[in-house]
Amino acid sequence: MLNTTDSQGSESFSPRQNAVLEEALRLLVSGGEKALTTAGVARAANCSKESLYKWFGDRDGLMEAMIVYQASKVRTGEVSSGTLNRETLERLLDEFAVALLEVLSGDVSLALNRLAIGQSSRDGSMLGEMLLERGRKQIGRRAASLLIAAKRAGLLEFEDAGEAYETLYGLIVKDWHVRMLLGEDMTERAKDFGPRAKRSVSAFLRLYGTRQAG
Repeated sequence: MLNTTDSQGSESFSPRQNAVLEEALRLLVSGGEKALTTAGVARAANCSKESLYKWFGDRDGLMEAMIVYQASKVRTGEVSSGTLNRETLERLLDEFAVALLEVLSGDVSLALNRLAIGQSSRDGSMLGEMLLERGRKQIGRRAASLLIAAKRAGLLEFEDAGEAYETLYGLIVKDWHVRMLLGEDMTERAKDFGPRAKRSVSAFLRLYGTRQAG
């Protein structure tokens, strides 16, 4: 299995490994689970199967690396509570919201989630757990770190960072991702995520922002 450490979502993948993971994700989108074989990935990425095993381990390790790589595209920026102000916090949350919406609406995320749902009844299937642990929860932990820094700076007030993040996530995503997974065409609404992100962040700050943040 993959063995990596998370640092602001940027795993220690090399540029070459990133390119291989991009090819693997492309194969998943274009051909589904059946296309995602070590031989197919090696051929598409012009590398050896030995390299794949060395970098990612078995097929589950490759899937985990794909999820980690995809989740790393949703970042929160690195700030300290001492340098954080209302303007910076709002900008970082806006950027986070846009990135989250872009990733969730992409063909890769939809393919991974649909595959996990399809495998959920299979004994021994780990994809759903991987998506939760290495995808959504990893993103949530990074976002919660930003919220905690904002609380220390006196900009937010909450008792539980995880609960505050769930509220933020709900305001950003609502039922939109589920509707896309079910096949609803959201193309027109997805052209510009900026306004949606700003509305979501504004609502979140009304709920959790302090007077100092106003």
